[in-house]
Amino acid sequence: MADILDIDGSTLEGGGQILRMSLCFSVLCRRSIRIYNIRAGRKKPGLAAQHLTGVALLRDICRARVQGLQIGSTELEFHPGDIGQGKFDGHVQTAGSISLLIQAVLPVAIFGAGSITLDLKGGTNVDMAPQVDFMTEIFRPNMEKFGATFDFDLFRRGYFPKGGGHCVVHIKPVRTLKPVSSVDFGSISKCYGWSFVAGNVPMRVSKDASNGAKNVLQRLQPPEIDIDEYKESVDMAPDNCSGIILGLQTTTGAILGAGSLGNRQKDSFQMGLETANIIKEAHSVGACVDRHVQDMLVVLMALADGRSAVKTEPLTMHTKTAIHIAQLMTRAKFTVTEQPNGCCLIECDGIGMKNRYL
Repeated sequence: MADILDIDGSTLEGGGQILRMSLCFSVLCRRSIRIYNIRAGRKKPGLAAQHLTGVALLRDICRARVQGLQIGSTELEFHPGDIGQGKFDGHVQTAGSISLLIQAVLPVAIFGAGSITLDLKGGTNVDMAPQVDFMTEIFRPNMEKFGATFDFDLFRRGYFPKGGGHCVVHIKPVRTLKPVSSVDFGSISKCYGWSFVAGNVPMRVSKDASNGAKNVLQRLQPPEIDIDEYKESVDMAPDNCSGIILGLQTTTGAILGAGSLGNRQKDSFQMGLETANIIKEAHSVGACVDRHVQDMLVVLMALADGRSAVKTEPLTMHTKTAIHIAQLMTRAKFTVTEQPNGCCLIECDGIGMKNRYL
């Protein structure tokens, strides 16, 4: 018991980020942890269904011993074992985010003993989390710069409040992660995206959102703007939803993104405009990594074999939390330098994590 590291879940972001990051590093560093004050910064503290599923998924993958694994629990003990291989199920019985399950498990899975397949059910496009399309089209290319990736099969979309989305993720292990330097924005090579509706939502909503986005993106004078406007098939998405995911690629390989979901209170043209403005703000400071990806790269930077550097927007609370946990649980050293134009340079001397199973 003396070797357990205590982690205060109310620190900084005070939500699920601390839980996901702490469990990830617990498995990779083979360090038992006790997290208390779990999600103390939320209206309903403690483990919700999504977090419960994520903890159980990691438990199964590394054959961990866990105490406190129940809905509403504000304290959890996690004693990791060896990372396995094979197929693992993570089924949230609500519209809890599938993307956050992927975010929690990916860094562990790439250092596993063999290929890992995740069978995931829950919400694919929900508020307060990246849409799965953002994970595959924006985050994944950023992850691949470190030398790791994943394959993704989508069988059904799940929206709030019903959920019911279903996807399968395939991950192959790597020996190490490469350090990444992404500090030169270059110039815009293209802007792209997807504007969708589902269920009974009319197609004009998709077109209006796309037009709103183009209204902003045209001011950046990209060589091309390609936004796919479409309606999901009933088999893929029987419930009502609308949304947009946008991307910007530069001549140096930087990829920025943003996404939003529609609702009855928001005009669809305005939704597209606001989403494109997120891209525009990242472009205005010359960021090579956007505000939504920056926290997800922290764990990869910490594990990489060498010094990484990324130029990004001002740090979010999620990113500050991720850096705090990374430094608390590993030997990784982060330096954040605020630039005169408003962007931030994140540098990290990674620990050079080696896959002990390969």
